[in-house]
Amino acid sequence: MRCLYVDLDGTLLGPGASLLRDADGAFTLDGIKALQACDRAGVEVVIYSGRMQASVREDARLIGQSAYIFELGCGLMVDGELEWLTGGIEPGPEHGSIFDQLAATGAPQALLNRFAGSLEYHTPWSVGREVSHLFRGFIDLDEAQSMLNAGGWEALRLVDNGVITEHADRFPEFPRVHCYHLIPATASKVGAVARHMQNRGYTREDCIAVGDSREDLQAADAVGCFWLVANALERDPTLVEEIRGRERIRVAEQSFGAGVYEAVVTTLATRAAD
Repeated sequence: MRCLYVDLDGTLLGPGASLLRDADGAFTLDGIKALQACDRAGVEVVIYSGRMQASVREDARLIGQSAYIFELGCGLMVDGELEWLTGGIEPGPEHGSIFDQLAATGAPQALLNRFAGSLEYHTPWSVGREVSHLFRGFIDLDEAQSMLNAGGWEALRLVDNGVITEHADRFPEFPRVHCYHLIPATASKVGAVARHMQNRGYTREDCIAVGDSREDLQAADAVGCFWLVANALERDPTLVEEIRGRERIRVAEQSFGAGVYEAVVTTLATRAAD
């Protein structure tokens, strides 16, 4: 094992986005122990998150790592070198940020109009983003993509990045509330993971990933084993069907940081035995 790709919210971070709180809100060091185990084994840790770059950069600095993936794979930073993985759409003085360019297409407002009452911007986290338009709500993704395609926005896709609890009470009529990112269709977490692996010279069997959302799950196509933390299924039972019959996916018995620690130590022990 040479690299761990780990999501932040709902995975390494516990309730309230705390590294030091477990599923019950009690103080825990499990997430830190997972990072320590990686450090002792010489395993690189790469955060891959839907958060904006400024937030992920500070978290990467906090854990002493020089590579990270932000805004659902739209951007990859490796040793101070930034690469946009957005299909040729890049920020610049003429067109502004990628976020501004997506807004100019009219697609974000079209989604809000089509799903009025079921979709809204995920404030305050939707503010200040460089690439993705971040929403919260409960909608049919296939319907949303069909709308985008019919409107001439085939180059964009709406991504489900997991169940949220922040401001979920704004939609009391829905069984759960998800966060959604509108991003360039070519961008993805798995694409960014694969690009980082190529950059480092890692093979599939060198790497594992841990996450809690459908978008995280796609990393199973690139790494040797993908681990879903237990709280992911507790929050969204429909993920059971999503993973049924899929190879290279395991479900941790533990939640949040404890689930990450379980994935790390289990993998390290298995590799040592081999």
